[in-house]
Amino acid sequence: MNTWTDIGFTSHGVRNLTPKESFELSSRGAVIVDVRKSYLSNFKMFNTGNVIYLPYSELADAYSDLPHDKLLIFADAVGLRSRESVLFMNEHGFENAFNMAGGIVDWERDGLPLTTDINNRLSGSCMCQIKAREERERH
Repeated sequence: MNTWTDIGFTSHGVRNLTPKESFELSSRGAVIVDVRKSYLSNFKMFNTGNVIYLPYSELADAYSDLPHDKLLIFADAVGLRSRESVLFMNEHGFENAFNMAGGIVDWERDGLPLTTDINNRLSGSCMCQIKAREERERH
């Protein structure tokens, strides 16, 4: 079984990959698991063939369906919920889980491919209050 010990870096007990490493590995079969809520992941999406959208709030119910034999790269906006996802996966016996350090923010900054849906624009005064524009207008 592959232990993926020769890639990434470890910080505070979590194995991490940069967005560039994540993109390269996804083109070789690794799976990016996007744990952002749908109103965030529907606006800007990782444009690579191997992406599973699984919000963090649903991870505990669906983690066992994720592949054990492929490298899983957990991602979110900046690497916080994805880090928690990796810790959860490690606790449940998954040795193939990595965190994408910097998330989609650094992915975009590095010029990696994105798909942007302008019909799902976001608005808010800061990252902690960002919501889908349509959701914000309903409140």
